Amino acid sequence: MSPVARTRARGVEILTLDSPHNRNALSAALVTDLAAALTDAGQDTDVRAVVLTHTGNTFSAGADLRDPPDPGALVGLLRQIVELPKPVVARVCGHVRAGGLGLLAACDIAAASTEATFAFTEVRIGVAPAVISLPLLTRTDPRALARYYLTGERLDAAEAARIGLVTAAGDDVDAVLEPVLDGVRRASPQGLAETKRLLTARVLEAFDRDAADLTALSARLFASPQAREGMTAFLERRDPEWVV
Repeated sequence: MSPVARTRARGVEILTLDSPHNRNALSAALVTDLAAALTDAGQDTDVRAVVLTHTGNTFSAGADLRDPPDPGALVGLLRQIVELPKPVVARVCGHVRAGGLGLLAACDIAAASTEATFAFTEVRIGVAPAVISLPLLTRTDPRALARYYLTGERLDAAEAARIGLVTAAGDDVDAVLEPVLDGVRRASPQGLAETKRLLTARVLEAFDRDAADLTALSARLFASPQAREGMTAFLERRDPEWVV
């Protein structure tokens, strides 16, 4: 069974991360299947926009530490979302951690319910939010990002909206998204594609300039002794040895 389910409603392709056993962690299989689903949606002239959502109480827990995707494949997925000639809209009503925040940042619009929480937990396991910075650094408040990158603190949906991590938040995420989806359904495919091209130009410049270096950084950090200790501690539900 694929970890990505596909449905459609009035021209909107709904891609649902559906891997509850690992809280929709970014496994090699999930990254591969999501990329394939996005390719199909991008080529289908009946699709006006894509909604990326999830089952369970977690949008994505970040990289799957037991079956991590190749850093290059994750870069490719994030770039694919940014380059897709159709709006990609994130619908979040659960927790988002680490690499999952890269998916949100790559999307054109992201809506969250007030139940959602967010955290950049990379520093707590000995790595850095390297690859996901490609879309994040150009779209999120830099002072706030410095705080949350460096501390791994949890933030709520209202704070995520304030700093630009998500577009909007509300008690009912579908009510928040209703005018958004109505708008894209009324827009012409050409208008959407060309407008998205304008909006994503700076993000794609970051990919062109920094993707190779950040991919190498990610691979180096994940292979380091501190990362092995951090990931082992996480899986064993204990503090890593550096906590003071």
